Amino acid sequence: MVIKWELEIPQLTGDTVRTAYLYLPDEYEEGSEQRYPVLYMFDGQNLFYDEDASYGKSWGLLNYLEENNVPLIVTGVSCNSFPEDSEYGGRLSEYSPFSFIDRHFGNIKGRGQITMEWLINEYKPYIDENFPTLPDRKHTFIAGSSMGGLMTLYAISQYNDVFSRGAALSPSLYFSPKEVSEMIMKGHYGKNTVLYMDNGQREFYLRSQLKLYSGIAAILCRKKVLLTSRIVPRGVHNEASWEKQLPFFIPTLLYDLD
Repeated sequence: MVIKWELEIPQLTGDTVRTAYLYLPDEYEEGSEQRYPVLYMFDGQNLFYDEDASYGKSWGLLNYLEENNVPLIVTGVSCNSFPEDSEYGGRLSEYSPFSFIDRHFGNIKGRGQITMEWLINEYKPYIDENFPTLPDRKHTFIAGSSMGGLMTLYAISQYNDVFSRGAALSPSLYFSPKEVSEMIMKGHYGKNTVLYMDNGQREFYLRSQLKLYSGIAAILCRKKVLLTSRIVPRGVHNEASWEKQLPFFIPTLLYDLD
């Protein structure tokens, strides 16, 4: 089942109300005392329901988790929906560890650190207190796509004491390529850090984008991250394509966990 509730993130968007989503395995409803690993995801509005999704198509996570009886709690909060030039910035600002200039969106103030500090210091403690989680690093994962994929790389490299495993689908590496490379290089990775990272074949419009992706993958390997990297055949940059990757990245996160 999926539970929904409203919350605010004052340090990011004042008193604007957002929606939080949390999936619990069926055994929870049946009174089981089992506790579960937790996967924190970005863009919560896109995870479970098409009617809530930004572009009318979700990841279909509910169907996948239920049909495969996956022993995992999955939770995410809807993203910042303000325009980038607003008082609060927008999704790019909220999901970027770095400030940058974009020809379409202008000056973007990176507030990814604020986002992560809220998630770790406020949201995660709430989840651990109210739901049957396994709260330790070994059982705490993070995942996202596009800018959420970038934030996953940020979390794995800078908050590795909290997150042991992550999945970065189509991560947005090109806004701040130098900064991303340095972030990964300077990251401190604990034992058995697991990362799934992919990109769609049709997302590589320029040769430089493939080179950047390959370079990041190489750095992760040199840092001894246990990396699963895929170029998705005919993959594109949207939720329908990312849904097809569920059978790849969810088992990667859970592989040999015990």
